[in-house]
Amino acid sequence: MLSAAAAAPLTRRAVLRTAFTATVLAGTAAALAPVLRARRPRQTLTPAPLSEETYRGRHIAVDLAGVRIDGRPLHVMRRADGSYLSGINHFESYATPLEVARAAVDELGTTQLAFAAPHHG
Repeated sequence: MLSAAAAAPLTRRAVLRTAFTATVLAGTAAALAPVLRARRPRQTLTPAPLSEETYRGRHIAVDLAGVRIDGRPLHVMRRADGSYLSGINHFESYATPLEVARAAVDELGTTQLAFAAPHHG
C-alpha cells in the first residue's frame, strides 16, 4: 500500500525547498574547497640549500628558517628586485642572504644580536 504522502504530487513549495537546499550545499562546498585544499601538505620541488660558514670568527647559518649569526636571528628582507637587505644595514642591498650576513658581521664587530627580534607597533 502506498501512503498518502508518497502518492501526493510535488508542490511548488517542495520543489523550491529542494532547489534552495541544493544551492546552499553547493555554495558551502565551493566556499570550503580552498580551505580544505590549503590544509593538505604542499610538495616542494627541491629544498633550499643550506649555507654555513665562519666569517671573522662568527658562525653564520642560512637555511629555510632564515639567517642566524652565532645562533641569533638576523632580520633579512627581500627586495622587489631580488636583492636582500637586513635590519643592521637597510641602506645597502646584497645579492644573497649570505652576503647580507657577512655585511652584518662587519657592521656588528664584536656586538651580539638580540635573541628576540624587535616588534613594530
